[in-house]
This record gives sequence, C-alpha cells and structure tokens, in this order.
Amino acid sequence: MFYKLPEIEYIRVSELDEVLSLLSRKEDVKVLAGGTDLVIDMKIGRYKPKTVIDISGIKSLRYIVDEGDKIRIGALTRMQDIIESPVIREKLPVLAEAVSMLGSWQIRNMATVGGNLCSASPAADSAPPLLVHEAKIKLTSIEGTREIPITEFFTGPRKTVMHKIELLHEIIVPYDEDFARTYSYAKLGRRNSFTLSVVAVATVLKVRGRRFEDVRIALNAVAPTPVRARSVESFLRGKEIGEEVIEEASELVVNDISPISDVRASAEYRRHVSMVLVRDTLLKALEKSGVKEVSK
Repeated sequence: MFYKLPEIEYIRVSELDEVLSLLSRKEDVKVLAGGTDLVIDMKIGRYKPKTVIDISGIKSLRYIVDEGDKIRIGALTRMQDIIESPVIREKLPVLAEAVSMLGSWQIRNMATVGGNLCSASPAADSAPPLLVHEAKIKLTSIEGTREIPITEFFTGPRKTVMHKIELLHEIIVPYDEDFARTYSYAKLGRRNSFTLSVVAVATVLKVRGRRFEDVRIALNAVAPTPVRARSVESFLRGKEIGEEVIEEASELVVNDISPISDVRASAEYRRHVSMVLVRDTLLKALEKSGVKEVSK
C-alpha cells in the first residue's frame, strides 16, 4: 500500500564534500541517488527520514575508469552506462549481462550501481557479478576512506557495514582475462523481464586442460544477502571436468543458501532452481572456455 510522502527536509548537493559534511552533522538521513528504490520505500512507509540528501548532481561520482589490472566504477554510474560501456562489455561482460536484465530502459537510466548495492536487497542484480570478480567497495566519510571486500559489505536484508557518516564512493573490480572470458549468468523471475529475481546465478571459471583450475559462483535472492557458493567452488577446484562431477557439485549449493518462501517463490523451489542454474551456468561457462563436450 502506498502512502503520501511525509514532509521532509530535502537538500540537493553538487559536491562530494557537501554531502560528507551533511552526513557528519545531520541525524535521521537518507541519501538519494537515482531514487528508484528509496522513493518507493518512503511511499510504503519503510523509511521515514527527516532529511533526504540528493547526490544525483555530483558529477565526480559518475565514471568508469580502466586502469588495466582493475576497473573503477563511480557510485553514481547509471546502470545504462554500465551496459553501454565498451570497457565493461569487454572486461566485465557478466556485469553488463546482469544489469541488462534489470528493469526497463527508463529505470536503468535512473538507477545507480551504488544505490543498487546500498539498498542491500537480497535480490540485488549487480551483486552476483561483483561477488565473483571479488570487487572491493570504497567508502568515504569526512574522517577518510576505507576499502572492504564486497563479500563483507552486506550484513543482512537492507543492511550493510556502512557507518552513518559514510558514503559509497566507488567499486573497484580486479581484472582477470580468464574470468572475463569464461563466464555465464542466469536470472529466473516470475516474468521474462522487468522483474526481481527468484534466483540469479553468476559463474566464472578457469580451466587447465580438462580440470577446473578455479571456480567462482554467486547467487542472489536465496539468502539474507547475496552469497558466494563456497561449497561448490571448493568441491570443483582441481577436479576433472565431467558430467557427474558437475551434477554432484551443483547439489552442494544447498549448503551455501538459506532461501525463504515469499510472494515470488517457495523456499523449496528456490533450492531446486539454484541447483539447476548452477549446473547450467557451469556448462555454459565451460563452453566459452573451449570445452565443447563434457564427458560422463
């Protein structure tokens, strides 16, 4: 049910220093980037802040920079920017593919990557690709900056490690050519598009000969936070590629997830689909690596 927005103090800033100063002084504050999540949350009464700071005009936080061994993505980079970026399409194609399935063109031109992460939805679309690439999150405050692994950023549904005075500044993604080339992404929702995930899986891997050298798998919408499938990854490393190995590995994902039943799907269905999508993304990533046939 939607409610009328309450009266708030609305402050629009254009410089990073302005918002950091305000965050250090104001109480009961929410930061507005694209507004695609926050405005809805305020309308349904989930959040009732006294002050909203609009940072959408801070141009210095909207960028994609290729530094060779890493890519830096500013927090206010729009989702459509990510899809259209030649750097992202070449070096982080799994992120471009995941974001392309997020909402409509209109939403993607408003929604920001920083906002998607800070909303901390268990179904955050940008999270699985960034998890498998082991991105780091740079947080900035009036007291300085700190970087943390994205695996430590989410603490629960709509909860992160960010302190009240901190702002997500940028996402730093290491570049690894093998992982960029051998990837797969799958998203299942209640509709073919414009929908939240029932389950989504991002997979990247490295193959040496006929063995898994390294595997990274991440899922959303199946736990209180987006998660890595550590059990599956550990099982596959060093194993010879084969159908039975992949089937056995895929079943282990249930050890890494704790789905709930909600309006989109039951917990049982999410467990089953997680196994299916992990298997499918492994097979598709193997095909991209040059492994055309998987033996039994």
